Amino acid sequence: MEESIPATEKPRTIVTTDGEIDDVDSFIRMLLYANEFQIEGLIYSSSMWHYKGDGNGTLFTSEMEMTKNLYGAKTDLRWPGVKWMNPLLDAYEEVYPKLSQHAAGFPTADYLRSLGKVGNIDFEGEMEVDTEGSDFIKSKLLDDEMVPIYLQVWGGTNTIARALKSIEDEYKGKPEWNAVYQKVIDKAIIYAILDQDATYRKYIAPNWPDLKIFYNSNQFWCFAYPWKSSVPEVQHYLFEGDFMGNEIINNHGPLLKQYYSYGDGQKQEGDDEHIHGDPTKLENAQWGTFGVYDFISEGDSPAYLHLIDVGLNNLNHPEWGGWGGRLVQSDSLPNRWEDGQNVLDYNPFTEKLDATYPQIRWVEAIQNDFAARADWCVMDYAEANHSPVVKAVGPNLVNASLGESLTLEIETSDPDGDELEVKFWIYQEVGTYQGDAILNGEGNQVIVSLDDSSLGQLHVIAEVTDNGVHPMTRYQRFVVEVGK
Repeated sequence: MEESIPATEKPRTIVTTDGEIDDVDSFIRMLLYANEFQIEGLIYSSSMWHYKGDGNGTLFTSEMEMTKNLYGAKTDLRWPGVKWMNPLLDAYEEVYPKLSQHAAGFPTADYLRSLGKVGNIDFEGEMEVDTEGSDFIKSKLLDDEMVPIYLQVWGGTNTIARALKSIEDEYKGKPEWNAVYQKVIDKAIIYAILDQDATYRKYIAPNWPDLKIFYNSNQFWCFAYPWKSSVPEVQHYLFEGDFMGNEIINNHGPLLKQYYSYGDGQKQEGDDEHIHGDPTKLENAQWGTFGVYDFISEGDSPAYLHLIDVGLNNLNHPEWGGWGGRLVQSDSLPNRWEDGQNVLDYNPFTEKLDATYPQIRWVEAIQNDFAARADWCVMDYAEANHSPVVKAVGPNLVNASLGESLTLEIETSDPDGDELEVKFWIYQEVGTYQGDAILNGEGNQVIVSLDDSSLGQLHVIAEVTDNGVHPMTRYQRFVVEVGK
């Protein structure tokens, strides 16, 4: 991909969501990072798991095999309504004064309320009619800001598909169609968590083949319901009740108190299937045995974790990997970046290549960062932790010759005066350099010694972690181009 987002400009994004309990938890965490990107829409949509029905008793049978077999014909399905964001934004408004002490750029609750729109919600995959939500997405795709806009898909793609279909209906066959098409494909980037209806496959891909999509079908599982089977056991504590309950959910204000966790007694409107909140039903549950306040799921969080600039330069290079996982450009579909069984990182815990490890490798840093931001909801600036500042000395892209030794250096500081631990490591799976590379050094410098057997690209990550109560980590990525 071309470098398209200036480092100083926040990425624009619109969230579409079906409102499942994991969406609620993803939404709560996202609000704690709302200063890191420009949220421009919060759109209620449907999916194969959640739809409202048309109110006329019409029966609907899913196009997706899993839900077709599970539910059969339904008039509506586990619909959480179109008001579930309201109490969360009310609570956000209460913690906003504290949050705003810690970082500039948090949007007001009133601004976020103004972004709430109802999209296509009657049935799974419904995209036949224009809705407030689809019209809103359409207007953003056609506006004059020629900066990419990330369309996060937490449910189905149907409301996005309707927006695109409305653009096609209005302009196709007219003299301006080619320019309009080009504008949309230059701006829109879909970040989808699975296919939760058939509208991408049936409409978007055939009619907008040049539209970029980031597709996460494997790596998100470590933040979803089956996290126990994905996250290494030694890191389970980051998702268990002692950590989640004490460091994030309880005593951190009204917003985090609404975060769904196992055994917390909460129940979502319209959801009679999930029993996670019942403390008497935690043994041998669907995804394992759990304790009170254990993590349930945030399956959609990678969609915005990808947008947070932590120094890995993954925004314009999803194939380089970052907090939103590592997505590689498809050989057959050049506008599709995806994970899957051909995107594997070596998992040092299992000593095997792993399709989920490109996301798992960042779990500890992400969860500690979440806990630190939870403190921001209730603590003054001087009481809480804040991330270290890491800058490259010289360029991040470095040319080197076969057999050369070169020095990479960073500058570091910490706003709280914390001690910093610096590690340099090679992200082997991302690069194309296949020779031996040895790292030697201490502090903020490392000497990279290359052998003379391989050309290619070598990714060296400088990882800097403070020693705060909830340690926070930031990075710099050096890309070494090894030539003759």
